[in-house]
Amino acid sequence: MASSRAQGGIQQLLAAEQEAQHIVNAARNEKMARLKQAKEEADKEVADFRAQMEMEFQRKVAESSGDSGANVKRLEHETEGKIQHLKLEASRISNDVAHMLLKHVTTVRY
Repeated sequence: MASSRAQGGIQQLLAAEQEAQHIVNAARNEKMARLKQAKEEADKEVADFRAQMEMEFQRKVAESSGDSGANVKRLEHETEGKIQHLKLEASRISNDVAHMLLKHVTTVRY
């Protein structure tokens, strides 16, 4: 009787161990599934964020290249204005500068 009782106890322990192993395996599989799902969601968020940043970058590039043409024209206009101003000033004072140079060249100092 003790032998059959021990045999029954061993069978119960083996059954409990097998059930525990099934529970551990199920938990491990569920954990792996959750990790895989979390990784997929994170990858999707990263892809969405990257796409959003790329769109914003392209928009800024388009704006700056559009402004670039306007900036170039504005700078050309300003430069032309400054050149005209310098030419006008040079023509206005060129006679005075020429007389001053002639005076210094022809003046003899001892």
